[in-house]
Amino acid sequence: MFRSLNVAATGMAAEETQLDTIANNLANANTAGYKSQTAQFEDLLYQNARVAGPNADGNVAPTATQLGTGVRVVATTRSFSQGTLQQTGNPLDIAIEGDGFFTVMRPTGEMAYTRAGSFQLDAQRRLTTNDGLPIEPPISIPANATSITIAADGTVSAQQPGGHAPTSVGQIQLTTFPNPNGLSSDGHNLFTPTASSGEPVTGAPAVDGRGTLLQGSTEGSNVNVVDQMVAMIRTQRAYEINSKVISAADEMLRNATQNQ
Repeated sequence: MFRSLNVAATGMAAEETQLDTIANNLANANTAGYKSQTAQFEDLLYQNARVAGPNADGNVAPTATQLGTGVRVVATTRSFSQGTLQQTGNPLDIAIEGDGFFTVMRPTGEMAYTRAGSFQLDAQRRLTTNDGLPIEPPISIPANATSITIAADGTVSAQQPGGHAPTSVGQIQLTTFPNPNGLSSDGHNLFTPTASSGEPVTGAPAVDGRGTLLQGSTEGSNVNVVDQMVAMIRTQRAYEINSKVISAADEMLRNATQNQ
């Protein structure tokens, strides 16, 4: 059997994964805080029909004869570039300008991390995500607060009736990682750390390289729809070419068997 059949099949499988990645990016083009993914390829092992250097005839071969066995997807990486900031006018919407993640607590007590800064108030008046996960450290807004102010450094202040100045109710913290690409995507706009991401480092915004906060805005997806459409066309053409290789190999095998 022609080696090209298996090689082309690996190419088609890799392009399918690439198309899956592009489809997910396009589906999340309007997801707050979403970071686009890219499939990374690598070639497979080679079969050495002849090695470069001295051979059995006493000659020195200037080049080797290596036959490739195909390609595979080795990783899907994320681009953590800044998404477009979108003004909402909602005082509980917070965008991160720069590096860092909001920290939220899951029902299990485990911490998760997100760039989606569209927050709500729960029954205890705590700041939570749209899924009801409270932000950490917890921030509670007084029931009689007439307005909420969130500074660039994360300080949350509430104006209360009869008060001459807003009262500080807490400070929103940001968390950074040595390798954000090592984070595990868990859906619901959440990431969790892994051994590859490194240990989380939490602190005040605008300190030690962490970003600042912008109240009344959310960070949109950083997916460039035009780039993704171009990548989709390129992926489709690569898939078609690989399928034509299989058709060509099949035709050559047919001709070989008919001539015997």
